[in-house]
Amino acid sequence: MPARFDLSEWHQEIVASESTAKTDTSITEHLHELVLNSSDVEDFLNELARVSARSLSEPGDEVLCSITLLRRRKGATVASSGPDAQAIGQIEYQFNDSPSMAASLDQMTVHIPDVQGDGRWPEYSNAVLAQGVHSVLALPFQLEGETKAALLLYSRRPHRFEGRVLEFAQDFVSQTSLALQLAVRFAHYSETAANLRATLQSRTVIDMAVGIIMAQNRCSQDGAFGILKAASNTRNSKLHDVAAAVVNSMGQGPARTHYDG
Repeated sequence: MPARFDLSEWHQEIVASESTAKTDTSITEHLHELVLNSSDVEDFLNELARVSARSLSEPGDEVLCSITLLRRRKGATVASSGPDAQAIGQIEYQFNDSPSMAASLDQMTVHIPDVQGDGRWPEYSNAVLAQGVHSVLALPFQLEGETKAALLLYSRRPHRFEGRVLEFAQDFVSQTSLALQLAVRFAHYSETAANLRATLQSRTVIDMAVGIIMAQNRCSQDGAFGILKAASNTRNSKLHDVAAAVVNSMGQGPARTHYDG
């Protein structure tokens, strides 16, 4: 049985010239740093795709990489190692069935040694062949819950991802899955916080508008909210928009929500 690849040694060689990495930093630690330094999950995925492509490319034999991320109630996120990889990665979504979907949803490795002779996805094969791709490898990441993702590797020559290269790619995905888990989890927390902030801001505007209507009409809080809601229905506008118009009519500027901490 072939020995397990030492990604730490590979990492020292690949990222030695990168300002964000030290030669004695393991690939796992480097990717965890990327999680913390990336502005969002898409930013992290694009860097992961670039790292993946560099790890398998050789002089005169470039490997292209794209990553697909499927999250509940979210559109598919497509990251890539560069423009060529992005164009090829978009092909994965032009068809109902593709290596990317099979790897992500079924959690299985999909290997197409020679696209020219593969009959599983004929339309997909014709499309990637038109882009000059002759071999494809799709590997699933091990993530949590309903979130699914896959690493897509493309080569312009057939039988590129075999033997030790295939084993290396599988080991790479296994060791980088945790970093991707963290990136997705952080993205979820960030989106939840943003949604909560937006809800609080909307609630602030509505409460202020209710207060203004109570003062102007000398009515109860329920009565003022009823007036605001009726105006919303009559104008066919969102309740928040009508409330904002009431607040702005006082000439004191838009309402602002203040947060401590």
